[in-house]
Amino acid sequence: MRNRFLISGLFVALSATTFAQTHQAHWSYNGKESPEHWGDLLTDYQTCKLGKIQSPVDLESDNGMKVVSKPLNMNYFPTAFQAENNGHTLQVNVAQENAPFITLNDKPFYLKQFHFHTPSEHTFKRKHYPLEIHFVHQSEDKALAVMAVMVQEGQANPALAQVVEKKLAVGQKEKLAQPLDAKALLPKEMIRFRLNGSLTTPPCSENVSWMIFQSPIQASAEQIAAIEAIEGKNNRPTQPLNERVVEIEQ
Repeated sequence: MRNRFLISGLFVALSATTFAQTHQAHWSYNGKESPEHWGDLLTDYQTCKLGKIQSPVDLESDNGMKVVSKPLNMNYFPTAFQAENNGHTLQVNVAQENAPFITLNDKPFYLKQFHFHTPSEHTFKRKHYPLEIHFVHQSEDKALAVMAVMVQEGQANPALAQVVEKKLAVGQKEKLAQPLDAKALLPKEMIRFRLNGSLTTPPCSENVSWMIFQSPIQASAEQIAAIEAIEGKNNRPTQPLNERVVEIEQ
């Protein structure tokens, strides 16, 4: 019953891919509604320009970063998903009551959706990957945890096959034909950068625990192009790290 409440009652307010954010004020990645103007589009979006722990960031080096031994506690399993083109990204929503989850500090965070950014939003020594996947999780008290996975061009990724098989028009939704284990979209090497940050889209809320995997996964050039054809270029520029501490978890 609690999972049902989480899926239905807390599905909004996860990221800019939600109904509420999409309909509060129009924003985009180009022109007068581009990222540098988000903070001026709506009062609720002022954190986009005034916030001090904004995302994404550039991860220049792991030298000097604190390394901690903290295995990632995951309970992922094959799940029914529904893909949609919401006008900002290709988003793949959990479409069943019992959602996969991760546990952080003894608190479960349930997977709500994963979506894509082309090119990547986080950078490594100022270098972009052609694609980045965000796995958005939410706890019962509405805290957010996002795992970010970089994607480099290489071999075709079987886990992405049914996600990209149809070019969805804006507003179109399509349930995936088969359950998907989202863990297949994570790298085998689980070392990750950990820091506090924000949503990378309006309202840029600063209540997000970020885990950015150091190792990328692969997808074919055709798969990356198929995702970009649906959503276009949709990456927010990197933001100042300011006084934040970045840890490396392994």
